[in-house]
Amino acid sequence: MKKNLGTIVTVIITLTLSVLGFILGGFQLSDLQLSTLQILIMVCSISMAYCFIVGELTTNNSQMDKLWSILPIVYAWIIVGKSNMNPRVFVMAILITIWGIRLTYNFAKKGAYSIKFWSGEEDYRWVVLREDPKLNKRWKWALFDLFFISIYQNALVLAICLPMLAVMDSTALFNVLDVIVAALLLGFIILETIADKQQMSFQTKKYELLKQGMSLENLPHPYHMGFNTQGLWGRSRHPNYFSEQSIWVVLYFFCISAGVTSYVLFNWTLVGSMFLILLFIGSSMFSEGISLNKYPAYKDYIHKVSKYVPYKKYRS
Repeated sequence: MKKNLGTIVTVIITLTLSVLGFILGGFQLSDLQLSTLQILIMVCSISMAYCFIVGELTTNNSQMDKLWSILPIVYAWIIVGKSNMNPRVFVMAILITIWGIRLTYNFAKKGAYSIKFWSGEEDYRWVVLREDPKLNKRWKWALFDLFFISIYQNALVLAICLPMLAVMDSTALFNVLDVIVAALLLGFIILETIADKQQMSFQTKKYELLKQGMSLENLPHPYHMGFNTQGLWGRSRHPNYFSEQSIWVVLYFFCISAGVTSYVLFNWTLVGSMFLILLFIGSSMFSEGISLNKYPAYKDYIHKVSKYVPYKKYRS
């Protein structure tokens, strides 16, 4: 009940901040911002159509997963070009590019990309969802693919990049606060890199042992539980999710350093990072439901380890 209350409170806060971003921050675009946004929407619309058509024709619904780390780089450099190399926007684009290259490389190591661009390893969650009674009819899945995977996720990826649009014609000089925000954002990219590396190392070793004919319960510690409890994963159930959400919230802070917010904090582009948090709430609940069904010890892990923020170490 306590954990459900925490989720409800988080949802209420994120929705409230999103609304306040529009009401207090206003929705006013300069001619430069409007012309740039039109280009971004065009790219986003093409991606939506691609993800839906290719996903339906190939039954591989990880098309958006492949583009998740690439599209922000595209959006970032379009904005840089339209801003005449605004220093703040340039720094934001560099950081997004570092994030995107790292995440793309990490996803590629999992077999997500192929010479045949429409193929590659599909995210296991789509496989599980297609078997859900609520979605296992062809037409139901097609609607889910269209509205959630192809339209909503593409729109969300564009939305999380929009703080760059908000600051592109700001006349405020690059300042100390910008340096602090950039350093913080880079720190979360490094944290996410460490979390992903620890998870991949654990899972690779686990499956190597399983291929040797050993059963899961007979694997040596800590692999016998089936899920990672080492390193950051011993202090947070989703250190990668925590880092990912933090990266885009911190990117929004450039709006504050650029002086394009109202009432100190609010700008309409806040909505992107807030809705990303909502997406991860649902994604983490779904993935944890799968883990609870697969691994008996996961229930104990949930009760002892923070969902996102790493702090108290897990004791089995």
